[in-house]
Amino acid sequence: MYITPDVPALSTAMAHIPTAVYWTIRSIVACASQITSLTSMGHEYAISNTNETWELSTLAHKINSILDLLKKQLFICYQYIEEKRNVETYQMLRNLFESIHIDNMKILKALIYAKDDMQPLVDGSTKRRVHIDVLRRKNVLLLISDLNISQDELSILEQIYNESRVHATRMESQYEVVWIPIVDHSLEWADPVQRQFENLQATMPWFSVHSPTLIDKAVIRFIEEVWHFRNKPILVVLDPQGKVVSPNAIHMMWIWGSNAFPFTSLREEALWKEETWKLELLVDGIDPTILNWIKEGKFIYLYGGTDMEWIRKFTTTAKAVASAARIPLEMVYVGKSTKREQVRRCIASITAEKLSHCWQDLTMVWFFWTRLESMLFSKIQLGQADDQDPMMHEIKKLLSYDKEGGWAVLSKGSFTFVNGHGTTILPTLLAYEEWQEHVVTKGFDIACMDYHNKVHSDSRPCCRFEFLSTSGRIPDKMKCPECMLNMEKYITFLCCHDDHNIKSVY
Repeated sequence: MYITPDVPALSTAMAHIPTAVYWTIRSIVACASQITSLTSMGHEYAISNTNETWELSTLAHKINSILDLLKKQLFICYQYIEEKRNVETYQMLRNLFESIHIDNMKILKALIYAKDDMQPLVDGSTKRRVHIDVLRRKNVLLLISDLNISQDELSILEQIYNESRVHATRMESQYEVVWIPIVDHSLEWADPVQRQFENLQATMPWFSVHSPTLIDKAVIRFIEEVWHFRNKPILVVLDPQGKVVSPNAIHMMWIWGSNAFPFTSLREEALWKEETWKLELLVDGIDPTILNWIKEGKFIYLYGGTDMEWIRKFTTTAKAVASAARIPLEMVYVGKSTKREQVRRCIASITAEKLSHCWQDLTMVWFFWTRLESMLFSKIQLGQADDQDPMMHEIKKLLSYDKEGGWAVLSKGSFTFVNGHGTTILPTLLAYEEWQEHVVTKGFDIACMDYHNKVHSDSRPCCRFEFLSTSGRIPDKMKCPECMLNMEKYITFLCCHDDHNIKSVY
């Protein structure tokens, strides 16, 4: 079905078959002759007859060489057949997703396991094997990842998933999650890898594929080429008929949780239309304490970075200014998107010195930055990353400031009036005497914003962004949120032996 005689691997093998037959028969005759000598003339004669011994040794070498060659050609033939099957399966998958179905069974079986001779799923709630029929006509979220999915990601996903199950009758709970583990088939499936997989599977409350070996190579190719999977977890959403309604809803899940149901692109656009640049957008679902401060109308400073000298100077100056202006002030340290250990040390110092409120659980820090990055990737996925959207400009600025040291977002309740880098925020606060006279007439927030805008316009640094190839979709172009000009793009190879370590820098 998959190979013809004109394929080089098979034609080469067939060309050697007559030769192999000839040397096989000749070897049999030589062996028969030697056996006859052993039985009729005795062992001593056979040992002394070195010519026949040498002939057998030569024939054995010849036969083994031919056998090795044929085994090699057979292996190449099997590779050729497997590739043909993979191409056929891959094209079948593409055709399936372009067709209309009455339910999602054909799609799910093609992705997970096409036969009916076993139960390919594990139910996370009972830890028992189940048939794929449990997903029939349901909204299914395919959580696709390798075995290096982080505990931070799993912890937040589990929290969102469990919260959706508390209100089982609500629309946003009407979906099932299935983990599809992606493992390189060329690597040996050893015990440590098996244990790693089982440990991950045991922590998941949703459905998972019983074994990564059930995921065909062609399916992995489809997931990588069509759904742009690059080692970073994605969440592909299928409706009850198996139609893809979102190629990656992971960003929606991080930003809005189950409120994003049914996780379609239309729902994503609708949710963005409801959002504005306010503090709730940055911290919603992370820290209820901040939400209470917002309701009380307090002034809140959200700040980050890992330079403890700058942090001490900023927090003490902010407290002094708040005291002079007689405003209720709260401050929250949110760390940095990278350098986890440095952030941990900063949290310890801030707590010990009582500089401000901070999150002791580093998962919350991770979630804050992941949500921010998700906001940008969500807009990229919708093709709206460079729209004239003031909210996205502020999000881009914040992500860029994270790469360049300290920064702060200042707000009064929900109203966020300053979003600045450390080089403009601290000078604004240090120069409080220059703008304090405007506090009485304009209010602290407007007076601070006006002065910061003046400092910012004098020094306005442009922004930069970094996208690892594992991020999946990377924008072809981006505008700087500061100067609004197209940014220059560079490609950096972090490791020449790993194409997943390619970084696009704007």
